[in-house]
Amino acid sequence: MPKMKTHRAAAKRYKVTASGKIERRHAGIGHLLQHKSESRKRKIFNDVEISSTHEDLISKELPYKKYSR
Repeated sequence: MPKMKTHRAAAKRYKVTASGKIERRHAGIGHLLQHKSESRKRKIFNDVEISSTHEDLISKELPYKKYSR
């Protein structure tokens, strides 16, 4: 049986925590930051757990997520 390939774009976008949860970055932090409030920027810079609806899709792209830490 050949090895499964990791989807490299997904591996760069998502991070797997020690407990196995998948985290992603918030959108909207690349530019145009001067008019956003400090509290909004603080929330955007933090990672957030992916929704349960996307968990199966992203898990297929990261077949070795258990070992990706």
